[in-house]
Amino acid sequence: MKRKLIAIGLIAGTVILCVAAVKPEQPPEVYKNLQVLPANTSSKLLTRIMVDGFNDELGVSCNFCHAENKETKQPDYASDEKPEKEIARAMMRMTIGINNKYFELKNPMIGDSVLAVTCGTCHHGQAQPENQ
Repeated sequence: MKRKLIAIGLIAGTVILCVAAVKPEQPPEVYKNLQVLPANTSSKLLTRIMVDGFNDELGVSCNFCHAENKETKQPDYASDEKPEKEIARAMMRMTIGINNKYFELKNPMIGDSVLAVTCGTCHHGQAQPENQ
């Protein structure tokens, strides 16, 4: 009987510790000023679009489109201060339109792996595409 109580106590203690160790699910981050990408874009997808997409395909870093926050010296992602950000939005709309019209992709979105035309199609790792 004593063994059973000890075993039950150990199991209960283990369960309590496991439950306490599990982090509560964090609410998804809400990004400000997304105008082309959906407002509910996940952090993982946004990172993939910005880092794997823009940084790699255009050979630029965050500060190419994003103004610097004067206080924190970090990129102010919500700011529209730099004109390059609006140019990037226009390019995203153009890319979505090309994929939709010419490749008949239904509801194409930047970051989709099925896109036939991406930023890299024209930019080839450069901030300014070469004149063809």
